[in-house]
Amino acid sequence: MLIEALIALFAAAMLPCAVAAQQEMTNAPEPSHYETAIFAGGCFWCVEADFDAMAGVVKTVSGYTGGHTQKPTYQETSAGGTGHVESVQVTFDPAKTSYKELVERFWRRIDPTTLNSQFCDSGDQYRTAIFYNSPAQKKIAEQSKRELEKTKPFKEPIVTEIIQATTFYPAEDYHQDYHNKNPVRYKFYRYNCGRDQRLKELWGE
Repeated sequence: MLIEALIALFAAAMLPCAVAAQQEMTNAPEPSHYETAIFAGGCFWCVEADFDAMAGVVKTVSGYTGGHTQKPTYQETSAGGTGHVESVQVTFDPAKTSYKELVERFWRRIDPTTLNSQFCDSGDQYRTAIFYNSPAQKKIAEQSKRELEKTKPFKEPIVTEIIQATTFYPAEDYHQDYHNKNPVRYKFYRYNCGRDQRLKELWGE
């Protein structure tokens, strides 16, 4: 009994240290060579899932950006009027994938021909956009768009915006990694929204 009591006291004493260590790991800064990119392509659940499947992507965060309201909520953004758009912040390792590759993947995961809508979702909160974080990202995105205008397999013009990034506000926790937390609901939404069906029409297999 004495030994068990001592073990219990030791464990209790060490618990705060363990919690602090875990918090320190959770809040540890990203390696300095990582970079971030921000894309808006309709429902952020889908955009997040598409980038999560890409090699070199370290982390994705669903959120809101491009508007005038501070700390917008999902209810405010989805109702319209905030100017914000559903978007995803992508943290990536440039040693494993480039910003250009991210942009090229983005184009083929959206419908760049529709203004203020994507698939079954309508409103300016679902407009498509590339939010650049630096002059280098702007140059790459604009060049990619010019090249795509020449090679696109559809007739409609590309209306996707390329604009400077402003404050990015992470969405509520229940939106993060939605495709992993709620795979059945996510797949049901994606299919019924016609996202992949339309992408196949635009880009082929």
